[in-house]
Amino acid sequence: MVMELPNVSPSAEATAADAATSRRIGAILAADGKLTDRDIERIVDLQRVRRIRFGEAAVRLGLISVDDLRRAMAQQYELPHLLPDNARLNRELVVAYEPFHRCAEEIRALRTHLLMRWITGGASARTLAIVSPGPNEGRSYIAANLAVAFAQLGRRTLLIDADLRRPRQQRIFGVPDKVGLATVLSGRSDRSAIVPVRDLGPLSVLPSGARPPNPVELLSRETFGTLIQELQTDFDVILFDTPPAQSCADAQTVAFRARSALLIARKDHTRIADTERVVRDISDAGSEIVGTSLNAF
Repeated sequence: MVMELPNVSPSAEATAADAATSRRIGAILAADGKLTDRDIERIVDLQRVRRIRFGEAAVRLGLISVDDLRRAMAQQYELPHLLPDNARLNRELVVAYEPFHRCAEEIRALRTHLLMRWITGGASARTLAIVSPGPNEGRSYIAANLAVAFAQLGRRTLLIDADLRRPRQQRIFGVPDKVGLATVLSGRSDRSAIVPVRDLGPLSVLPSGARPPNPVELLSRETFGTLIQELQTDFDVILFDTPPAQSCADAQTVAFRARSALLIARKDHTRIADTERVVRDISDAGSEIVGTSLNAF
């Protein structure tokens, strides 16, 4: 992806605004060790001659890369993101590690679609189950990145790993999973099992916890519905990762509790008949399919 940098002659007012912006970008890049005081002087000199923005001048001089500029802009506009050397969180979090990547743009487009649906959906529409017919279709990947995307908007976001059979969110976010949804529903732990992911803004994760012998029974308990109602007072958006919908009844049970579901299908992998069957099952469970996402990655 190539960032288009403006090449226009700014007015006097714009020049003053750009100067303030330049100081912020310069300070961020200097703090990250990307620029020295001498580098900043050279950049400002080129700015004056060419009448271009600070970041464009720095790139033209070869002092920083376009990726360096993007990261600095993300900091400037308070977009929570991760630096490449952060090894604690999984690289699958493309929205956090590479917020300008094409995959990240697709996730943000999906977020926008959901927000438009939720404007008229009421409070209950803030809970969403991520479902798909079979394995390896991208549910956990999309659930994790969508959660990061909502948190980047400043929404208090909770991602619940309701896949009590083969959970993945604890590995993606690097959180402990000795306690989690399973232990909360069985009465062996409380909401302190929710883990804030402080690197990514107002984002928290409730891992699945220890794998229980009776996942669908736990998810069917009224305790689950009560828990969701309580959590809605503390979070703006609650997303649920789920197991494959065709392999067990867990996904339908979670979708029933969430009242809304996003259906994931993978290009050249998911069968149309399987997708149609899951749509019927989720709808029969009393949940609304708010959208379908075709995962091509």
